[in-house]
Amino acid sequence: MSTLPGFVAVVLVTLATLAIGTYGLRLSRTTSDFFVASRTVRPGLNASAIGGEYLSAASFLGVAGLLLTFGAEMLWYPVGWTAGYLVLLVLVAAPLRRSGAYTLPDFAEARLDSRRVRNVCSLLVVAVGWLYLLPQFEGAGLTLAAAIDAPRWVGPVVVGLVVLVSVGSGGMRSITFVQAFQYWLKLSALLVPAAVLLVVWAGDDAAGPARATADGWSVPLAAGGAQGLYTTYSLVLATFLGTMGLPHVVVRFYTNPDGRAARRTTLVVLALLGVFYVLPPLYAALGRAYGADPAASDSLVLELPRLVVPGPLGDVLTGMVTAGAFAAFLSTSSGLAVAVSGVLTQDVTSRRLPRLGDLAAFRVATLAAVAVPMTAALVLPDFGVAQAVGLAFAVAASTFCPLLVLGIWWRGLTPAGAVSGLLVGGAGSVLAVAYTLADDRGSGWFDTLAGQPAAWSVPLAFATMVLVSRRTTPPAHARRFMVRLHTPEQVELDRS
Repeated sequence: MSTLPGFVAVVLVTLATLAIGTYGLRLSRTTSDFFVASRTVRPGLNASAIGGEYLSAASFLGVAGLLLTFGAEMLWYPVGWTAGYLVLLVLVAAPLRRSGAYTLPDFAEARLDSRRVRNVCSLLVVAVGWLYLLPQFEGAGLTLAAAIDAPRWVGPVVVGLVVLVSVGSGGMRSITFVQAFQYWLKLSALLVPAAVLLVVWAGDDAAGPARATADGWSVPLAAGGAQGLYTTYSLVLATFLGTMGLPHVVVRFYTNPDGRAARRTTLVVLALLGVFYVLPPLYAALGRAYGADPAASDSLVLELPRLVVPGPLGDVLTGMVTAGAFAAFLSTSSGLAVAVSGVLTQDVTSRRLPRLGDLAAFRVATLAAVAVPMTAALVLPDFGVAQAVGLAFAVAASTFCPLLVLGIWWRGLTPAGAVSGLLVGGAGSVLAVAYTLADDRGSGWFDTLAGQPAAWSVPLAFATMVLVSRRTTPPAHARRFMVRLHTPEQVELDRS
């Protein structure tokens, strides 16, 4: 098996990422450039950048693998990840942009006038960001191992170094161009090989129907009676509501010029995601038709071209999907690194190291944001890429979703209510995630509830915020701040 196409693909993607990032560096001069690209990113570019960072290792590799192993019921993952932007569009996008915040902790402090709420939010942003970064580094190791026979540690190290350079040098302004490029690269890297493989399959009488049911490959998501049904509903809830709580997604809306642009950005994102998510099911279907091994499901997208088309053409197609997979790790990792670095800069490094200046403090924070999850990926045992991302969604849905929905739409939210809900939802979902990552072999109800915590942790967080807020006093400026969130910019211009 030739490893040259995969090696060339990784090198080209790395060079292109660094080159585009360097171009962005020329435009990054201020602190606002590093944090939110000075709020000047237009909807088309911003939507492409969001698509680039949102379509992570789970989307590029994990969805096809889940569909191969468990069947069509796993389509809830891409459906939920896409529909999450519809919820974001309706409830959050424009008001969040009008808040004028740089980060989620900024919004929480401005809305509730509480330093304690900000500190809890900062801690949760870092936790969700690191949890989401873990599968990116894991997937990078898997990809380079499959494509160029590299040791599993090479992928996390290479991705970590490239992200450090691209994010640390130009911040948000720089990676906006990088991520927009990487969305279209990822789409092309799946679309072109899929088209070739479908043509080959159409003329290949040897590729019969799937043997999935006979071989026990298909285990429907809702199998297992009540436990299976609970798992389905909990997964749907996590994917629908978790999107608005992901720090690297939310920070993107701060880069739009105004609330109207934020809404337009979200509409374009929905279209871009819908186009992309048509492709992974095709790889799963072809994998079943050609007898792909479900035991190596996370590498299906990488192995399928050579399985269907042995020889030089298969090597070239493998190089293309390798380039797309590597771009997925780089783009998502870059977005997460910027989001986590922004929070660490404001709440840790700029305070602990005041002599450094804002930009130097940002770069120190970027080092911490990347180094911790990269090290964890090197020492932790292998885990499912899509599953780990799904758990990150569950934590985000259990914490920031209640805070944003109630903070934007309910004047009665209080600092005490917000802190209580964040701690209850965060502690419950994080402990469940830790248990699941440590031991995911059980099949009882406790293991089911821990493996998909959103169905109980999200309502618990909402209820806690509401009940505690009812017994405490909202901040004095709450009404005025709510008016700011819900007043269109054009009305403000007309008044002035």
